[in-house]
Amino acid sequence: MSLENIYLDCILKIASSFICGLLLGLERKSRQHTVGMRTLVLISVSSAVLCMLSIKNAMIPGVPEGDPTRITAGIVTGIGFVGGGAILHHGLNVRGLTTAAIVLMAMALGVACGAGQYFIAGFSLILVLTSLLILEKIEWKLFPAEKTKTLTLIYTDSSFNFEEIKNTIKKSGVMIKDSNIEESVTENTFIFRFSVKASGDFDLLSLSSKLKTNPSLVKISLSEI
Repeated sequence: MSLENIYLDCILKIASSFICGLLLGLERKSRQHTVGMRTLVLISVSSAVLCMLSIKNAMIPGVPEGDPTRITAGIVTGIGFVGGGAILHHGLNVRGLTTAAIVLMAMALGVACGAGQYFIAGFSLILVLTSLLILEKIEWKLFPAEKTKTLTLIYTDSSFNFEEIKNTIKKSGVMIKDSNIEESVTENTFIFRFSVKASGDFDLLSLSSKLKTNPSLVKISLSEI
């Protein structure tokens, strides 16, 4: 292979890894996630460069024969720290799992481009982007109650029916996972805290209007903390 063809091959591999990282970054940034275009471009391109270097180094005359897959194995290990940093606990929920998986995917696409496996990289990229755009809508339709939240009710006296309250909450479209009751003797209040699974567009005002039939209800709140 001539020197010109070698340079063109390197440019093609790096450019293709850049495009893979850029497209994944655009998808994440369009959803207002912290990991965006620059991060995933750097991961994808650096993975491609390291993969190319591992292959080239194994082909240098006079250098003892080595295993070019060792650097790739090191990339997989190292990228775990980046992916782990994207996973966060937010209240009762865990966020960032998809982003961490996309970080791993950006690395895999970079390695594929660095190894010259353009069909694998291209087909995988199309499949991943399609899954990210379509499966979210399917999940939202099939599993709307995806987030765990805390529903708090405060009553000023004991003129309430606990089972009736639970049934009203269940009929509003949320799933009760756990519940506890707290009584404040000094303030003469009863505090109900329900751990519930609710969708992002849950209508708290509709539930509030149903529970307000009991005049002793003074506060209702729904939070992820």
